Amino acid sequence: MRFDTKAIHAGQHPDPSTGAIMPPVYLTSTYVQRAPGEHQGYEYSRTHNPTRDALERNLAGLESASHGIVFASGMAAETALMQTLRSGDHVVCGRDVYGGTYRVFDKVFTRFGLSFTHINVFDLDEIEPAIRPNTRFLWLETPSNPMLAITDIVAACEIAHARGVQVIVDNTFATPCLQRPLELGADAVVHSATKYLGGHSDVVGGAVVTSDDALAEHLRFIQNAAGAILGPMDSFLVLRGTKTLGVRMRQHCANAERIARFLEEHDAVSRVIYPGLESHPGHAVAKRQMSGFGGMISFVLEGGDERNVRFTSKTKVFSLAESLGGVESLVCLPTAMTHASIPAEERAKGGFPDALVRLSVGIEDVDDLLEDLEQAIAASA
Repeated sequence: MRFDTKAIHAGQHPDPSTGAIMPPVYLTSTYVQRAPGEHQGYEYSRTHNPTRDALERNLAGLESASHGIVFASGMAAETALMQTLRSGDHVVCGRDVYGGTYRVFDKVFTRFGLSFTHINVFDLDEIEPAIRPNTRFLWLETPSNPMLAITDIVAACEIAHARGVQVIVDNTFATPCLQRPLELGADAVVHSATKYLGGHSDVVGGAVVTSDDALAEHLRFIQNAAGAILGPMDSFLVLRGTKTLGVRMRQHCANAERIARFLEEHDAVSRVIYPGLESHPGHAVAKRQMSGFGGMISFVLEGGDERNVRFTSKTKVFSLAESLGGVESLVCLPTAMTHASIPAEERAKGGFPDALVRLSVGIEDVDDLLEDLEQAIAASA
């Protein structure tokens, strides 16, 4: 079954009692039992919910996984993965990651005895020296947020697995439509379902998918025990979103490539970062492991930091907001918004400029988006 068909049908069946084509939203907290301990597979909605189950099966199908486990947010999904570790364990993590990921690792989990080493994971030569005897995870974002660095997943997995380290890939930017890390050797994939999976900026959620039975069992225990579950209505909204993921991603990619090439040729732009450009250092790897280059672009205008800050308030179609992956286009200044929690010295080690502008390119008419960028560049001068 090909991707677009899976997106609509994987893990879902018409409701047996009514024939409803969409899985119903089961807004119930508990389920009646025939006798104590004798039930129909459902006891309490923190543990299992039919709507959530449908989404979990769907996401597992899209990522070529055996298991999908969904959570109340992408950060809840990341937290559950960290809770599978023990005090004294170590994680090697990309330096260029979502600011919330850096924050929860550095400010929360270090208090519980976990340690983290941040490296430029796209440079494969940095991975093996960072691994210690107590290293349990290699944590990748590819494309990374916001520098859109590309890590060779196959090569990184070979290095990590040779040392007994599991590889976790945050696949939020690429989505399973463009990249399936489990097929490339990763042990688990994490998503912020808030972004492209939901796709309409109307839901917050997260997911982990894996084919590792032991890891899945541990995550399901944590999901139930800690309780950071995705509610049935939110599960329904994400499931609605995945049905159009393929068609949306094709438009995101097409619009982003047009815009990236426009920016690359613009006299007022000093740097454009987009994996689909031949000038991107990871272009060849991205072309090999992805079927499209995504809808995210980062760039820097000539004229210093102040001009870049001004630019973010001059757009009219692009809205100044955090988050990404919705049908509407967004602009943000990561150092003041999504990545403010990462220290400046740590950003500098990854080549992350203070003036970097990040675009989440939506699916509007691309000519309207190009005109908006042109006027905002002129207005920011």
